Amino acid sequence: MTFSDVIQEIGAGHYRNELTLFFSTFTTLVAIINPFEVLPIFLALVENKDRAARGRVAFLSCLYALLLILFFFFFGAAIMKVFGVSLPMVRIAGGIVLTRIGFDLFTPSSGGGSSLIDVGSGGRVAFVPLAMPMMCGPGAIATVLGMTATVEHSSQEAAAFVAILAAIFLAVAVVYLCLAFAGKLSAWLGPRGIDAVTRIVGFFISAMGVSLVFNGAVGALRSQGLTHLL
Repeated sequence: MTFSDVIQEIGAGHYRNELTLFFSTFTTLVAIINPFEVLPIFLALVENKDRAARGRVAFLSCLYALLLILFFFFFGAAIMKVFGVSLPMVRIAGGIVLTRIGFDLFTPSSGGGSSLIDVGSGGRVAFVPLAMPMMCGPGAIATVLGMTATVEHSSQEAAAFVAILAAIFLAVAVVYLCLAFAGKLSAWLGPRGIDAVTRIVGFFISAMGVSLVFNGAVGALRSQGLTHLL
């Protein structure tokens, strides 16, 4: 199949579900990682570093986050089987996590800032705290596991797999660009702009979490043969 044939099939709607899965995974991951929330912490951690060192920290943190997300993408299903967890339950648990994170972003604590780290700490800041837990935290892991759980219901399983993988790479690339230009973005948005974006993102993350919970509950009922309740 040539590239033009693929484009024609996409236009004909053969990969419409996979395109939806791609954009859904991409937007959810970007919203969960929320580079605008990472920006002030990143700037505080690299405050005394030169431009080259900042770029290196930004690259390494995104690389570590990408590797962590890919680990759960490829081995998450196996981990679930080891613990005997079904896919609908993963969706429900992931949805609850996303909803909680969304509420936390929408109504941040009065103290301000993130309580996850001490910005004065030393060590490999690219891995801890930037890659984990700031970028690859419970929300990102739940998102990847939840989206992977939808692949089995896709008519084009291989295409759905590629769609999620491409969305992961693109989401991390967007986060890297935000960190690479962190100083300019922070100055342009300002504290109020970052706060407004964070609250808006939090609202939509909560909505995505509720959607995952609903879909997981429907899947759980169907797996138990209780389709008459739907």
